[in-house]
Amino acid sequence: MADGEHGHEAQAKFHAMVDGTQEDWLNISKAAAEFGRGLPDRLIAHLNLLKGDCGGFAIDRLEHSLQTATRAHQAGMDEEYVVCALLHDIGDTLGPRNHADVAAAIVQPFVSERNHWMVANHAIFQGYYFFHHLGLDRNMRDQYRGHPDFEYTAQFCHLFDQEAFDPNFESMPLEAFEPMLQRVMTSPKRSIYLRETVA
Repeated sequence: MADGEHGHEAQAKFHAMVDGTQEDWLNISKAAAEFGRGLPDRLIAHLNLLKGDCGGFAIDRLEHSLQTATRAHQAGMDEEYVVCALLHDIGDTLGPRNHADVAAAIVQPFVSERNHWMVANHAIFQGYYFFHHLGLDRNMRDQYRGHPDFEYTAQFCHLFDQEAFDPNFESMPLEAFEPMLQRVMTSPKRSIYLRETVA
């Protein structure tokens, strides 16, 4: 019976990495590639965890994500940007105190450095619209003034993120974004696990 039939894939024989062989790591790499192809489906499942939790807002967290992405799409932003808009708050469930860091870690291998920086820092930039109501510094983002992506990130928050709490807005359904997730989130551009190609 060949490996992979009936769901049995070839597995490494070592119990400690120091004993691993090239064959072991080829088997692991094959399994990792297959697992990686399932990332968009896992992202959809995790986005659905945002459904029903309003967190005090007028809409739930999933609708906010859909609304942000829909607004970016309707404004003609490219597919990678729209995917970042969709995923920018996906860290809310597991990282409620650092959700932008969680989202940024997820998208980093797949998107440009500029879009990664936008996702990583959007929470501070979004604070411009409400930090002063909580006794915080709404100008916290000014620490990044002069950064080449300052205006890019400020624009994301102003045009798409802070606008996306409207219960009367008609968002695209999550299913409409699935092909975009498949295209953007399956082929990493940057990762320590990618071999460098010689020009």
